[in-house]
Amino acid sequence: MAIVINANDGSISGLSVGGLPDGTVDSGTLATNSVDSAELIDGSIDTAHIGTDQITSAILPAGSVLQVVTAASETATTTTGTAWTASAITASITPSATSSKVLVLADPYVATSATTATVSYTIFQDGTTNLGNGTYGLGSFYGVAAAEVQGSINVVSSPSTISAVEYKVYFNRRDGAGTVTCGQVNRTSVITLMEIAG
Repeated sequence: MAIVINANDGSISGLSVGGLPDGTVDSGTLATNSVDSAELIDGSIDTAHIGTDQITSAILPAGSVLQVVTAASETATTTTGTAWTASAITASITPSATSSKVLVLADPYVATSATTATVSYTIFQDGTTNLGNGTYGLGSFYGVAAAEVQGSINVVSSPSTISAVEYKVYFNRRDGAGTVTCGQVNRTSVITLMEIAG
């Protein structure tokens, strides 16, 4: 088929695929927004061609870790009562989306001075919402004798907000006698918050 240049509208007909020599069409020749994802072949964009900070949390799949916050404490807090008591083991995180979940991991040192006492510990969200069982929390131990253990907490929260959210270890002496302690001087208790894409 002959190549025809239309003088009226400037169009060219009769060109076959590959008819233009290499290098004929450059970026200045392409119309704005004329190349979309349908024209790209698999693997055509590598990491070297992705701009800095162009992959945001909004395009990551559900289950992706979006951010991690960690805090440590060596402050001891004590109580002799059955009411949930705030410790010094705390951290805050600001979710990037209301659909995000927060995985809370904590390893508080808890101890009792009594020969018989049950110590329970849990996580409170913003000081009002107990993420564990109202009575037993998220972990406990029975001090047959004066004892100290390093507790282990893991719980998932759905804060449904993009405002800062505080997570804090709470504890109590559920029964028995004596003083119970959460957190220890010279022994580090750590709390870690992980935002997970929803």
